[in-house]
Amino acid sequence: MSQQLRRSETRPERLLVVAAHPHDADVAMAGSVARWVEEGTIAQLVCCTSGDGSADDAEADPLALAATREREQRAAASIVGYEGVTFLHRPDGAVANDLALREQLVRLIRSFRPDTVAAPDPRCFLHPWGAVNHVDHRETGAAALDAVQPAAANALAFPGLARSEGLTPHRVARLCLYWSEQPSHAVDIGATLERKARAVGTHASLPRRSQADASTVRAWAHTAAESLLVDAAETFALVDLA
Repeated sequence: MSQQLRRSETRPERLLVVAAHPHDADVAMAGSVARWVEEGTIAQLVCCTSGDGSADDAEADPLALAATREREQRAAASIVGYEGVTFLHRPDGAVANDLALREQLVRLIRSFRPDTVAAPDPRCFLHPWGAVNHVDHRETGAAALDAVQPAAANALAFPGLARSEGLTPHRVARLCLYWSEQPSHAVDIGATLERKARAVGTHASLPRRSQADASTVRAWAHTAAESLLVDAAETFALVDLA
């Protein structure tokens, strides 16, 4: 797999990152987004849930937890350089690729009009570090892909968006799939790895069982870079859309 990786030299102009939970995008691609923003990319983040469905304490208040997780994600987004963060308040642990979620994503795509949409690869069921890929990640990825094509570019998909909100169809040029079992490209994040680590470190309310702390993502980035002759990298499946 590593022999097939190519270094990505293409920078998005307008990037919409879709994630299931707060912290997902920071673990997966904060280094790349931070680098691209430094180079001129305008990036926005959308979290389908507020991360209120997972805690160490069975007595945790989901509403208070959601507020904490959203606050942590906004702080992390500021470190990375996102222009804005949107929370869709879908049920944590029960995200579904349904019409309601796809309409929310199409609304954001038509409003922001990105050339690139990043999302978790819905084909991934098992992470290489020995964990099952959360069903919310898979459903979020599938919903993002279905929103990108054909819905966002189809005038008859969710027609109320155009008729009532003035959100005309938009064609996305590229998909950037993170947590992919079939990555095609890698981004050198040597200069932004510590910003990624700081962003990941803001998510202090994550359950203890979470493996994605700052030291772990540093190690993953160094491992991803081994075949590329760089210090740290993030990998993606990049797909140019017809």
